[in-house]
Amino acid sequence: MDGDFRIEPLGPNHDRAAFSCGNALLDNYLKTQARKAIQKNLAAVFVYADGAKIAGYYTLSSFAVKLDEIPEALAKKLTKMPFVPATLIGRLARSIEFRGKGIGEILLVDALKKAYRNSKKVASWAVIVDAKDAEAVAFYKRFGFLEFPTIKARMFLPMLSVAELFVDNSVPFD
Repeated sequence: MDGDFRIEPLGPNHDRAAFSCGNALLDNYLKTQARKAIQKNLAAVFVYADGAKIAGYYTLSSFAVKLDEIPEALAKKLTKMPFVPATLIGRLARSIEFRGKGIGEILLVDALKKAYRNSKKVASWAVIVDAKDAEAVAFYKRFGFLEFPTIKARMFLPMLSVAELFVDNSVPFD
């Protein structure tokens, strides 16, 4: 890919207005809500950008999963508490302009790395995503995400599995 793209926190220098991923909700979030979410500490927003040009973005935030939503075999091994801490990738989108360039994978791997590192400071049992459609479900499944049995399109990847992605060098870990 041409340019000097890197992942960094969303800042005032990024051209949010020019971003389009083809999903109005994801586009609108970046254009009108992301800065407010950052200011209110509701989400950390990261962009894959070359200067002002945004090729993609994702958000991370703390999350809690109800124990009874987790597959029973896993839940039995965790806790008797009603909630389990997790990390939510609330949104992940890449620009239409960069379709087919692996931006989604770059963004997801970076999000997983950040979630894993943070889980060593603030406990997190898993990374959670709400897949937008069947294509997104297939994308996340390629990385080992599993579907919740009780919530359609909600998926999870246990943090132990995230660690294994990096330990066995399936995904480079800086």
